[in-house]
Amino acid sequence: MLHRVHEAPLLPEDAMLLKGVLAGERRALAKAITLIESSRADHRSRANALLKALLPHTGHSIRLGISGVPGVGKSTFIEALGIWLVEQGARLAVLAVDPSSSISGGSILGDKTRMELLAAREEAFIRPSPSAGSLGGVAEKTREAMLLAEAAGFNVVVVETVGVGQSETTVAGMVDMFILLQLPNAGDDLQAIKKGIVEVADCILINKADINPQAAAFACAQWKNALKMLRTASPHWLPPVLTVSAAQKEGLDIFWKEVLRFKCTLEASGEFQAKRKAQAVRWMWNLIDAGLRQQFDEHPLVKAELPGLSNSVENGKISPTAAAGQLLSYMQHV
Repeated sequence: MLHRVHEAPLLPEDAMLLKGVLAGERRALAKAITLIESSRADHRSRANALLKALLPHTGHSIRLGISGVPGVGKSTFIEALGIWLVEQGARLAVLAVDPSSSISGGSILGDKTRMELLAAREEAFIRPSPSAGSLGGVAEKTREAMLLAEAAGFNVVVVETVGVGQSETTVAGMVDMFILLQLPNAGDDLQAIKKGIVEVADCILINKADINPQAAAFACAQWKNALKMLRTASPHWLPPVLTVSAAQKEGLDIFWKEVLRFKCTLEASGEFQAKRKAQAVRWMWNLIDAGLRQQFDEHPLVKAELPGLSNSVENGKISPTAAAGQLLSYMQHV
């Protein structure tokens, strides 16, 4: 039988951490996220207790996922939008997931250094985290970090993803609204349809529209035509296609009106809360998959037999099916 991850009572330092997060202290929030990102068994137990205590204080933000190819201007757009939002009275948390260095394991792009103006605002919190090999353009603990940010009183949470492939759509499974940034020279309708990520987009933004307004308008029309041929993520919402210029801070107000209209539309249909409930269950299964894989990798018999079995598979001495079956059989003794 698989062992349980026990929930320890809050330690004194974690009780102080809880108090700091609920008070909206950015330093406490950063320390709490570091705790939940830790792979140490004792830290996982403490993190579970902290998350349990904070859970009643979550769920009050609007969650946005922002994706797009490198160079499209995701960080510039998020900083411009963030500054505009805090000036409107919002508190914004940005969970910027960077691709991990294969050497150090740390973040490569360093989004916090690219959002200096936003990072200086007390109403904003920016947390760059290495993806550490996780699929879907998100770090393993992105969802938990999002819940912590909500508990800290940030009413807008943005997840900026790596933006390097169609597995990027994983982020759409943990946010309310998924925004896809594109360049004016995105390509023709057929190329747009081939992009599977478009099918889960709730809004498409043509960024850098100030550089070539004519090309941006043309790209906007192309994307609108492409969307007519695709099944949208929600039956109650047709994704708008907008032109913006993050560098010139143009179109931010129009975009935010669409965000609020999206939220109101889905709340009226009952889809908003239903979507969040389904996402929570789906994330539970993602964690089950990750936990089982971790226990498999850490099993002493698997560690002992894996190199030899891998070599036998490579040399054709045993089938992959038989090797996998033998390794999995060891889990019966966990």
